[in-house]
Amino acid sequence: MEHESFEDNEAANLLNKYFISIKVDREERPDIDAVYMNVAQRINGSGGWPLTIIMTPEQKPFFAGTYLPKNSRYGMTGLMELLQTVANKWIGNKEELISSSNKITEIIRSLEKEKMAQTTLSKKTVLEAENLLEENFDEEYGGFSGRPKFPQPSYLLFLLSLYTLEKDGDILYMVEKTLESMYRGGIFDHVGHGFSRYSTDEKWLVPHFEKMLYDNALLALAYTYAYEATGIELYRNVTEKVLDYVLSEMTDHQGGFYSAQDADSEGEEGKYYVYTPQEIIDILGKDDGSYFIDHYDISIEGNFGGKNIPNLLNNDDYFETDEKIQKLNKIVYEYRKTRTKLHKDDKILVSWNGMMIAAMAVAFKVLGNEKYIDAAKKSVEFIEKYLVDTEDNVGVRFRDGEVLGNGTLEDYSMLVWGLIEMYETTFELNYLKRAVALNDKMIRLFWDDEDCGFFLANKTGESLIYNPKETYDGAVPSGNSVAAFNLMRLSRITGNKRIEELSRKQINFLSSNIENYPSGHTFALLTVLYELYPSIEAVCLAIDDEDLNEIRKNLKHMPLVNTSVVAVKQSEVEEASKIIKHLKNYVLKDKKPTYYICENKNCSLPINDINELVKKICEIT
Repeated sequence: MEHESFEDNEAANLLNKYFISIKVDREERPDIDAVYMNVAQRINGSGGWPLTIIMTPEQKPFFAGTYLPKNSRYGMTGLMELLQTVANKWIGNKEELISSSNKITEIIRSLEKEKMAQTTLSKKTVLEAENLLEENFDEEYGGFSGRPKFPQPSYLLFLLSLYTLEKDGDILYMVEKTLESMYRGGIFDHVGHGFSRYSTDEKWLVPHFEKMLYDNALLALAYTYAYEATGIELYRNVTEKVLDYVLSEMTDHQGGFYSAQDADSEGEEGKYYVYTPQEIIDILGKDDGSYFIDHYDISIEGNFGGKNIPNLLNNDDYFETDEKIQKLNKIVYEYRKTRTKLHKDDKILVSWNGMMIAAMAVAFKVLGNEKYIDAAKKSVEFIEKYLVDTEDNVGVRFRDGEVLGNGTLEDYSMLVWGLIEMYETTFELNYLKRAVALNDKMIRLFWDDEDCGFFLANKTGESLIYNPKETYDGAVPSGNSVAAFNLMRLSRITGNKRIEELSRKQINFLSSNIENYPSGHTFALLTVLYELYPSIEAVCLAIDDEDLNEIRKNLKHMPLVNTSVVAVKQSEVEEASKIIKHLKNYVLKDKKPTYYICENKNCSLPINDINELVKKICEIT
């Protein structure tokens, strides 16, 4: 529509004559997107992007549609025809359109105000979610749908967590099949690394070539969790390739992470990523070129418009590290950077940076590579410097020196998530202090005191026709699901009774939505797992930095699921006790580093041997 209509003089003249045209970036204004996507779904039974809304000056909609060609064709109403019809009616019978918009708005508002009865969640709900995913699981290629096929990392994180708790091999099989199939397909960029948005086919071969920061953050987490659960090197290697791609191509020199890379270059989708056999021979020479061609199934006929997307679908040695291919990939990658320009969306979004901070922190905790935690620290510093003010008000995005927007629930909750992971990875107290402070600010700005749950937009901010509370976990988990996850974890880490009470209220708020559609709320179910399954809390008292480093090294063996860790050195105990309310209950034994393990809030006697700590954790899990 942008090319056909908004950049077309005839269409633009008609728009400018009768309408005020507002183009909304849904990444910068998810609240507007949520409101009017809901309108489209209520009116038409479905939604989608691009979303086209015509409304009154009071924001009340009377038309909702998705893609509209400039002129009518194939039975589709054209934008020009629609605009002229609406303009004529506005001039001749405005009252009819206003009446229609009032009715639609009232219906939407009344539906949003309907209270859902809370329910008590049980393991039955958790297992129902797993069963629904199993019913939709593609046995041949992995994933949970036909074409187009999306990665759905929230599904994978939920299943990995459930496997860790249930030890059910069938659950792990679905995850492993999906992770391996995605990596083998063309949705993964084997030359430059990173995952594309989705696959247009069921095999994961032909992607929509756009790469999004959030996909790569969440998928990096999934592969890291899979490596932690299985020890399989392939998952470690994929995590490293994804994060190295982000560091190479998606990171600002000051530390923020960029949003996306386009699918198109020179007006052609995928042109940047595909090759002919002769092109590879020209780049690498006959012998190395032939080796590359065989490895990645590059053929004369091609698999994408006569050219080839490198893939490993027919390579049975996909799980092995091939040093020769690694060297050849670097040569092809350097060539690729010169062949055509690829547009980058260089806006830096707080919410997506929060997810990538979490991914980098967890990767360092499990894999031990310092560059990931260094990158996460730089991103936190960038956001604190440019996108958080002295009163902890968070912006939405930064670009070209400009900060835009008032932070939504997603911005606060995902930044807090990243800070929690930073604390549990580094045990630097300031990350926990910032997580608690921003979580408190989020509660003040977004919590619904009357009906519970969090609004998407600031309660005191710009007024839309209603303030949505989103709970569905799609490509990105909902702000309410992430907020629930944060509340649960902060309550375990800090022992703060108020946070614990809000955590329970938030689970209750989500309970009906989870019960009615468990597979649509799989990130929310990560919080439910904390409530329904055994959990571990470890309290570690260190003497100095050397002891703290020893704790960090050893606790990477601790499972990532249903665990909370507090580690404090003696010089910080007084300050830490202001945040971690129960810390005063723990003391050093024999003036040595001391460890406590608490299972479901019942704590062991203190021990001094860190190897015994790790052993006890393994016994519990």
